[in-house]
Amino acid sequence: MDLGERSFLEQSKRRVLIVDDSPQVRQELRTLLPLVSDIEIVGEASDGREAVRLVQTLQPEVVLMDLEMPVLDGYQATRQIKAGFPACRVVALTVYGDPASRIRAAEVGVDVFLVKGVSVESLVQAISARPSDPTGCGQMTPVADP
Repeated sequence: MDLGERSFLEQSKRRVLIVDDSPQVRQELRTLLPLVSDIEIVGEASDGREAVRLVQTLQPEVVLMDLEMPVLDGYQATRQIKAGFPACRVVALTVYGDPASRIRAAEVGVDVFLVKGVSVESLVQAISARPSDPTGCGQMTPVADP
């Protein structure tokens, strides 16, 4: 494989930032996702404040965001990320699948809402989806329900 082919393959991978306060969840996602899809994990954060900082420096295409975390929760982190980087897609991955959490997530700009325990296929689909509009913004699309 020459340099041009490698560069193209690297560019075709979805650049993903994992944000979860559980080190075990981050490790599982970091290990699993690149094995099943063209996903490059560019970084990890354990809270929302760190996530906002890393989005600014790493500029991922997708943030896989837990919503309930210490320091700065995923809702507020999403609001800040979307304000500064509207093309960055935020995929919420949370244990809270109740209607109030879904509505709140939509209000802050979450693009896709998933409940932990969702199939790997649904998670990869949510991360790999390319938005249809040029800004990367769109309506929150529930990919899978619990």
